[in-house]
Amino acid sequence: MQDLKKSYQNTAYKLGNHSPRNIAVLKEAFENVDANLESDIYGTGAIIEDFQTKIAKILGKEGAVFFPSGTMAQQIALRIWADRKQNPKIGYHPLSHLEIHEQDGLRELQHIEPILLCDADKIITLADIQALDASVSCVLLELPQREIGGQLPSFEELEEISQYCRENGIQLHLDGARLWEITPYYQKSTKEISALFDSVYVSFYKGLGGIAGAILAGDEDFVQEAKVWKRRYGGDLISLYPYILSADYYFDKRIGKMGQYYEAAKELAGRFNACSGVSTLPEVPVSNMFHVYFDQSAEVIEPILAKIHTETGVGCSGHLQVKSDGRCAFELSIGDAIAEVPMEKLAQVFEQLGSIK
Repeated sequence: MQDLKKSYQNTAYKLGNHSPRNIAVLKEAFENVDANLESDIYGTGAIIEDFQTKIAKILGKEGAVFFPSGTMAQQIALRIWADRKQNPKIGYHPLSHLEIHEQDGLRELQHIEPILLCDADKIITLADIQALDASVSCVLLELPQREIGGQLPSFEELEEISQYCRENGIQLHLDGARLWEITPYYQKSTKEISALFDSVYVSFYKGLGGIAGAILAGDEDFVQEAKVWKRRYGGDLISLYPYILSADYYFDKRIGKMGQYYEAAKELAGRFNACSGVSTLPEVPVSNMFHVYFDQSAEVIEPILAKIHTETGVGCSGHLQVKSDGRCAFELSIGDAIAEVPMEKLAQVFEQLGSIK
C-alpha cells in the first residue's frame, strides 16, 4: 500500500478532511492569542474552566471536563456508571472504538465486562437492548457508527431507546466523537440530541480539525467524579492549553459548516455510486462521512487510485481496507478540503473512476 500512500501525500488537493495535520494547525489557532494569557494549571484556570462551561452549555449539561483523549474520557464515564450500579456489564456495538481500538482497556484497566449488542454490520436498535440476556449498568451508543460507514438510527428510535433505558434503570452514554456532524441530518441541535443521554463525550479533532482533546459532560456529580478519575489516569497535565485553545478556535471556525459538509458528502457519494463497480455505505450519507467500496481487490484498485492521484493531483485516499469478501474500501470524511478542489479536477477523477473495468 506504500505507493498509494505516497501518491496521496503528494497530491495538491484532497477529497476528505480539512487542511493537512501539520504544525500549521497549531500556528493558525495561536496566531491571535495574547502571549500574556495565563495558562491552565492542573485542570484549573480561566482557559480550561471557561471552555468547559461553554461546551457544557452547548450540550445542555450541568458540567463538563476537558480530557486529553476520548479514550480516557469514555473509559472513565463507563467506570463511573458501572461503579454506581455495582454492575460491571456495559452494552455497546461490536465495532465500538472501545472494543477494537483500545487494546482491551476496559477489561484490563477497569475490569468491565462488555456485552456486544448486535451484529457487526447493523446499528443498535431498541429491540437489541430489550433482548439483553444480562442486565447492564450502561449502554453506549456511537453516533454515527463509524466502522459501518457512519450509519444512524432514526431520531424517533433514539427517543425510544432513551425512554426504555430510563424506565429500566440503564444509564445511556453517547460516544459523540462526531456529534457535531450529525445535526444536519437529524435537524436537531446538539442540546436536543444530548438530552437523550446521561453522559456525552465529544471530540475536537475529528470533524472540527483541532489538535486533540475531548469533553465529557453530564450532571454536576458525574463531572466531579470524572475529574477525580482524570487525575487518577494522569490526565491532569500541568497545562492543556495548546489543546484547549486550538479546540476552541476550530470549534468556532467550523461548527457552522456542518450542513455544508453534509451536503457535499451527499453530492460526492452520488458521484461515486454513478461509477460502475463502485458504491458507498450508506448509499446516501447521513453525516459528512461514508465508506467507498470497490467490487475488486485492493491489489487491483491500489495502482488505479495511485494513477488517478498522479494524473489529476486529487487524492481520494492513502489507504485501502481489505474486506473479507475480496472487495476493498476506504473511509471519506468531508471537511474544508473539498471546497479547494477545482471542478474540472473533480470531473477528471470521476471520469477515470468510471472507466475502471
